[in-house]
Amino acid sequence: MTALLDLPPRRAAQAPPSRDTFIDLLRVFGMALVVLQHWTIPVLSYDGARLATGNALATPGVWVVTWISQVMPLVFFAGGAANAISFGRTRASAPQWLNVRLRRLAWPLLPLAAVWIPLPQALAALGVPGQPLETGARLTGQLLWFLAVYLIAVTATPAMTRLHQRYGWRVVAVLAAGAVVSDVVRFGSGVEALGFANVVFVWLAVHQLGFFYAEGRLRRPALMAAAGFGAAALLVAFGPYPGSMIGLPGAAVSNMAPPTLAMLAVSFGQIGLAMLLRPWLTRLPAERLLTWAGPRIMTVYLWHMPALFAVTGVVVVGLGIDTPAPGGFWWLAGWPVWFGLLALVMWPLLRGFARFEEPPALPYGRPSWRTAGPAAALVGGGLVLLMVFGFAPGIAPVLGTLAIAGGLLLTAPKVRL
Repeated sequence: MTALLDLPPRRAAQAPPSRDTFIDLLRVFGMALVVLQHWTIPVLSYDGARLATGNALATPGVWVVTWISQVMPLVFFAGGAANAISFGRTRASAPQWLNVRLRRLAWPLLPLAAVWIPLPQALAALGVPGQPLETGARLTGQLLWFLAVYLIAVTATPAMTRLHQRYGWRVVAVLAAGAVVSDVVRFGSGVEALGFANVVFVWLAVHQLGFFYAEGRLRRPALMAAAGFGAAALLVAFGPYPGSMIGLPGAAVSNMAPPTLAMLAVSFGQIGLAMLLRPWLTRLPAERLLTWAGPRIMTVYLWHMPALFAVTGVVVVGLGIDTPAPGGFWWLAGWPVWFGLLALVMWPLLRGFARFEEPPALPYGRPSWRTAGPAAALVGGGLVLLMVFGFAPGIAPVLGTLAIAGGLLLTAPKVRL
């Protein structure tokens, strides 16, 4: 495996000479839709002691929207293409390439932790009710699941690139077969935890599809879209899978946590549909939007939920105004006001924390897998701790942040005294 990782990268065939507008649009579109959903679908009420959280997409029949609005497949696909292009172009070693990627992923987490580790205690001392405060602190960390999984894909990119060059579509086929086996074991045994192997199988398969796009080898998008969505429909109709592609309150099974074969099928459908729209999308006058959004996309992802909790704390908990029933007149009429308040809170957060998207420009010395591997493991372990425990008061968020900081330190050059 070490030899496989240390081979010099080969340039991706037919890679675009500059940034790929289609991939950048998918990233920005995906993040915009994530924020839109997170800000729109919560159904919130407060009874004076407990904040109740529901989901507007739990409304009967609305689940079909999630086949498009669950955009994590497009985000992983775009990430796979970007990683393949970046790794194919680099003149650096694989460990050095990984160090650069690790810094860009982990550095923006430090200000988030610096704010959220003391914040629950400070707000509690000011009299903020405990249960709503803990809910916000935990959910802020749970949102980091994507970065934890994406880190696996980034770390695996050098090895997966070599496997892709040698075996092509057989790599995707093996990953898809792994997803089938994982679901069979999960549903056959009734042990939900066994399905978490699909965190690797499903999302690495989607990430791997981006490699084919980077080489200009992702063809027949109409067939891909029809086969993907058609397979998903059959799996939902005749299998143990729910129709929704996001987890819903009270649902016995989730297609998302852990991901299922149905999610993989929808991923193929979404990517095929996106490829069908690519000629139109690349003609959009989106240069200014992409130039503005690109350096801020991680900040938006990390801080849009804290903005939601701030508005919820004031409006729902403080003023006692529950969100209206989804789809009704008051829900539709109040949505622009609700969204405007969220954007108003998000703006100073974006102005204040976007500067942390660019990590310090330090030299990297002569990195090797002896440091890059443990660095990735520390950052990943820290993300898992924050994902499981959030920023609720306790030792876990402190340990998670220390692990992330330790991983970042391992990417720094050795200093000879």
